[in-house]
Amino acid sequence: MTCKHQCSHEVEQMCPLYKGARHDPAPIPEEGKWVKAKQITDISGLTHGCGCCAPQQGTCKLTLNVKEGVIEEALVETIGCSGMTHSAAMAAEILPGKTILEALNTDLVCDAINVAMRELFLQIVYGRTQTAFSENGLPIGAGLEDLGKGLRSQVGTMYSTKVKGPRYLEMAEGYVLNVGVDANNEIIGYKFVHLGKMMEAIKNGTDPKTAFESNIKTYGRFDEAVKVIDPRKE
Repeated sequence: MTCKHQCSHEVEQMCPLYKGARHDPAPIPEEGKWVKAKQITDISGLTHGCGCCAPQQGTCKLTLNVKEGVIEEALVETIGCSGMTHSAAMAAEILPGKTILEALNTDLVCDAINVAMRELFLQIVYGRTQTAFSENGLPIGAGLEDLGKGLRSQVGTMYSTKVKGPRYLEMAEGYVLNVGVDANNEIIGYKFVHLGKMMEAIKNGTDPKTAFESNIKTYGRFDEAVKVIDPRKE
């Protein structure tokens, strides 16, 4: 038996022996099925990957919905670096329509996004996706569900010092307007405005002041607070 590839002289002089082990790849769970993946088109699933850049200044959470090896849907969320938002915009244009192998070997502009793509690739090809045991996976558009009403990322921004303590700035519920504290000066709740819903209302013609006021809510025991502070000024 001759080899179609270039071989060393030592290999050429060897006598041929048959390989006894003829095992298929181990099956992995994909969208409710067990699949013996042998090529990129065998891969399907929706999952997430996270990555940070070399100086660890910013982070990306990347969500891909892959069907038969091709990226059908991408959600790119970044935090911590202003330049990453522009990189995310470019990645959102680059990713859909590519196979996951192409995407892995494509410059996605930002280190954090590239690292997220690498981590996500590993999850997908090893059958560790969110939809591993979900029959037929999730439809295109499922990524938007991560954003909730108002289509904004779930963001938590807190600032704290030893001398002055914590300041809640933004929660998943929205932009924090005020923090309520008890008699011990401990935070027991906060007032927030849901920015996504507010901007949606303004876009649909609601007066900005009305849109702002109608989307203000409280969380925790804010109504029991003995003192209310503005976390950005006090």
